[in-house]
Amino acid sequence: MTKEKAQARREHLQKMRAQQKSKERRAALLMWGAGGLVIVLLVGVVGFYLVKQAKETSLGAVANYKYDAGQHVWNAVTYKENPPVGGQHNNYWQQCAIYDKPIHNEHAVHSLEHGALWITYRPDLPKAQIDALKKTASSTGQQDYMLVSPYPNLPAPVVASSWGHQLKLDKADDPKLAAFIKKYQNGPDTPEAGASCGGADAITTTADQAPLPPEPKGTQSQAPMETISPSASPTNK
Repeated sequence: MTKEKAQARREHLQKMRAQQKSKERRAALLMWGAGGLVIVLLVGVVGFYLVKQAKETSLGAVANYKYDAGQHVWNAVTYKENPPVGGQHNNYWQQCAIYDKPIHNEHAVHSLEHGALWITYRPDLPKAQIDALKKTASSTGQQDYMLVSPYPNLPAPVVASSWGHQLKLDKADDPKLAAFIKKYQNGPDTPEAGASCGGADAITTTADQAPLPPEPKGTQSQAPMETISPSASPTNK
């Protein structure tokens, strides 16, 4: 009986060890399976975020145009685009700044030629959105090359323009606006990159404050000198 009991005890211990090992294997499989699931979920979340971000900042809707630079005139100009993105323009450029009233197209286009980015918005845009546009314009790092102004009869609530490029937006906080600024403000298509968007020859008045063309600051046959500012050199976008 003693041998039989000892044998039974050994068999019982072996059975318990086998059951324990089986439990450990199941626990390990569950742990690795859970870890793998977490990794798959993380990859999926990151992938979804990157795809979503790429879609939100896509500039596929940007309209592109081709215009020759240096076409300075004194008369009013009829433009094909609204707002304009290039073509003939007044001899004097608009001081890059934020305006609460419309400005003359002819001055703004000259600023675009120098690398400015022009954000226009419908006059009836809610104040919160206008404030958001002003905040965006003031935080680009290149405020010296930013124009912001209301624009009557705009084809969209917000329109961003640079020389030869334009993007229509439905709201001020659209991530595409920041992407457009980054790519096209003083961008590679700027005809006179780094030229001044301010200075003594710049126009600081709004359309209701001064007629177009303004009285020349000198002779009509002489356009203002356009200097390149070392501190305003364009950045590669």
